[in-house]
Amino acid sequence: MSDALIGIPVGLALSTAAGLRVFVPLLLTGLAAKLGYLALTPSMAWIGSDGAVLAFATATVLEVGAYYVPWFDNLVDTIATPAAITAGVITTAAVTPELSPLLRWTLAILAGGSSAGLVQVATALLRLKSSTFTAGVGNPVVATGELAGSLALSGLALLAPLLAAAVVLLVLVVLIRRLVAILRQRRRLARG
Repeated sequence: MSDALIGIPVGLALSTAAGLRVFVPLLLTGLAAKLGYLALTPSMAWIGSDGAVLAFATATVLEVGAYYVPWFDNLVDTIATPAAITAGVITTAAVTPELSPLLRWTLAILAGGSSAGLVQVATALLRLKSSTFTAGVGNPVVATGELAGSLALSGLALLAPLLAAAVVLLVLVVLIRRLVAILRQRRRLARG
């Protein structure tokens, strides 16, 4: 990936995927770097190391499995939210080696952390609704959808970054509009 700006859509898509599953994008980023497909920021080269890839693979298996345990999945969301934000920041910073450190970290925190956090909060709320309405029986369906989304978005980020960025922007616009609608509805209910 030689284009100086291609790291931005890659980072945005990977960070958004981290909002669905924290470790999937980190694992795929590490594997892509290890295979020489993806250039990482020198200070983040450790992501492509054998130890990191093994750790991300182990964490991915544990995270995916945890979301299939009824009611435990809601507990995992409390840990996953700050972890997703951190993973979003790390993945964005890692895949933008051509940017100055100030711009890289500003972008990583504002865009990477925010998109991961917004998606993670939305999925946690979805899981909470699923738990409420289906007594947790519907949560494996939600977990499978989140895993598929994280895998697809991470893969798309690495193979077609501009398309992935377009998908991410669409998802973020939909989530923000939905959040605004919910807040307006709550405000109306509180007034009268």
